[in-house]
Amino acid sequence: MDRETVGSAESGRLLVEVRHEGSSAVVTPTGELDHHTADLLREPLEDCLAKGISRLVVDCAGLEFCDSTGLNVLLGARLKAEEAGGGVHLAAMQPVVARVFEITGADAVFTVHESLADALADDPPESPAALESS
Repeated sequence: MDRETVGSAESGRLLVEVRHEGSSAVVTPTGELDHHTADLLREPLEDCLAKGISRLVVDCAGLEFCDSTGLNVLLGARLKAEEAGGGVHLAAMQPVVARVFEITGADAVFTVHESLADALADDPPESPAALESS
């Protein structure tokens, strides 16, 4: 399992961890996702897509806040992931974050899971060809 961390724990605003589970990249933002921190999430999402990983699971359990800029980062990643044959799955959203998605209607365009385990259980197994190229 590869792990990568982006962001600064000192700032206390947003820390993003990326790891690989099956055919998915699990992206875990912790803290506040807003205008000032959006690039800390955008960059790892785009990096995963550039590496050919089109199934992105965003573990929102530690996401305390999300404004319209953060929402746009996720919507942009969703469009790019779908163009590549994948998608963005949101898991374990806190009520305050889920409310932003409900108010804007964005919850209708994402696959939302109650937990990270549910999102990963929905992950199709890697094809033999994908396993050979790893």
